[in-house]
Amino acid sequence: MRLGFNFVNGNNPGDTPLDRLLTFSAQYGATDIVLQSYTGMGVGENWAVVRGESKWELDDLVAVRKRVESHGLHLEALENVPTAFYDHIMLGGPKRDEQIENMIYTVRNIARAGIPIFGYNWMPSGVWRNAENSANRAGTTVTAYDHSQHADHALTHGREYTKEEMWANLEYWIKIITPVAEEEGIRIGIHPADPPVDSVGGVPRLLNSFGAYKRLTEIVDSPSNAIEFCQGTFSEMDDAEGDGIYDMIRYFGERKKILYVHFRNVSNAGEPFVEEFINTGHVDMIRALKIYKEVGFEGVLVNDHVPVTAGDTQWGHQGRAYANGYIQALLDVFDD
Repeated sequence: MRLGFNFVNGNNPGDTPLDRLLTFSAQYGATDIVLQSYTGMGVGENWAVVRGESKWELDDLVAVRKRVESHGLHLEALENVPTAFYDHIMLGGPKRDEQIENMIYTVRNIARAGIPIFGYNWMPSGVWRNAENSANRAGTTVTAYDHSQHADHALTHGREYTKEEMWANLEYWIKIITPVAEEEGIRIGIHPADPPVDSVGGVPRLLNSFGAYKRLTEIVDSPSNAIEFCQGTFSEMDDAEGDGIYDMIRYFGERKKILYVHFRNVSNAGEPFVEEFINTGHVDMIRALKIYKEVGFEGVLVNDHVPVTAGDTQWGHQGRAYANGYIQALLDVFDD
């Protein structure tokens, strides 16, 4: 297993340009980087996320990889294209086929740029939290979610969607994109619904359970049809019939479906929940890492969603250094 950091385009202040974050990562012992894009911002001085309102170009993606490598790091994955690249694919809208062609173009370019993994999500309504400043240890703040506070929330996409139509849209997409990924030698995987509730804003959250992910990986049986394994979100899934997150790690790890791991912790399975320090949530992180080791997972672990501590930056240099050190210590133990 390898140690990485992940950065979100458009979510960092001016005092943390990409090159400074890459230097920070190398100084703190990381070998790998996961670059995220939610906003679709273009190439700039601070960020190396590619241009394009509907697809990404090969030259820009090569520049992204080389920029990461210039710091002695490996670009393991690109995570997320702007939602506007594929919202009609998720929702079965009139531009679905046009967006599919553009996404095929983008996935091919990611692969041909030498980036081995593309992680994305199936959440047209985005990630939801009801509180970003929930109190935690000694005045730190964390994010939290309580679904009861969203019972009367307005529709995000104009109407109610059904699970059946959302699954039909997902299966249509997976059956098209998986052969493309196989041909290009890239692996792709979907982030779980965050939070993993049934529906928000009138749109079902399909990938919200152990069973839903089994269904996803069985649509097309291929190494390219895999999982962006956000352990924090998986650990929020209330698997009453089994041993929760530990069964999920073992099941998907044994089948080589885990691409990389957001190695983070939360207060409890189900909701409401709050996000925690890496070692204070309900998941036994030592037990979890032991299972990754047992199933032969050799990919990257990144910290994610760290608490906000006194004097920290918006990106969370202090919190991420803390989580990074914890992960590194576990890796040192289990790599012996």
